Amino acid sequence: MKPLAMAGLVLIGLGIAGLLLGRFSYTTQEKVIDMGPITASVDEKHNIDVPDIAGIGAILAGALLVYLGRKGA
Repeated sequence: MKPLAMAGLVLIGLGIAGLLLGRFSYTTQEKVIDMGPITASVDEKHNIDVPDIAGIGAILAGALLVYLGRKGA
């Protein structure tokens, strides 16, 4: 399979995941006090919402890449 078609399949997979999940979150750790042996940190949770239009756009762009990748074969 050509690299263009493989990139298209990856985009389709990401688009479907974006539509099914809708949001994802991750946690960062921020150091608030650092005084010699004494340290304190805070965990911050961040949420990212994936718009439906972005998932649909990724699926359509992936389908186009798969079509163009296979057409050149």
